[in-house]
Amino acid sequence: MTWGDLVAIAGGLVAGFLSGTIGIGGGLVFVPFMTIGFRIAQPLAQGTSLAAVIPTAVVGGITHLRRGNVRRDAAIWMGVGGVVGAAVGALVAVEVPGSILARLFGAFLLFSAYRILVTERPTPPQP
Repeated sequence: MTWGDLVAIAGGLVAGFLSGTIGIGGGLVFVPFMTIGFRIAQPLAQGTSLAAVIPTAVVGGITHLRRGNVRRDAAIWMGVGGVVGAAVGALVAVEVPGSILARLFGAFLLFSAYRILVTERPTPPQP
């Protein structure tokens, strides 16, 4: 086992923890971790992230399912849409240069952060 392996395990632990606690997709951690930390090309990082997210999502999903924190009908429909979207997105991603993918990913993260900041402000108590 190398230091790189240990760092990858640590990244997986962080991604899994954040996925389970605040519901983010592991890709939000895995992709920047690989592109910035390991200098892996964006397309390779995305593909690796998608493969690594499978067990993370399954375990987190089962845990929340057991606790009653899942709307099954919504999960099924989003899963069907997600499978189709992932297949189409992967076909597109392999044709787009990595530098463009990295910029699109960064823009998505910034937009997501902005939306969360703006829409999830605590509301003052009503009199």
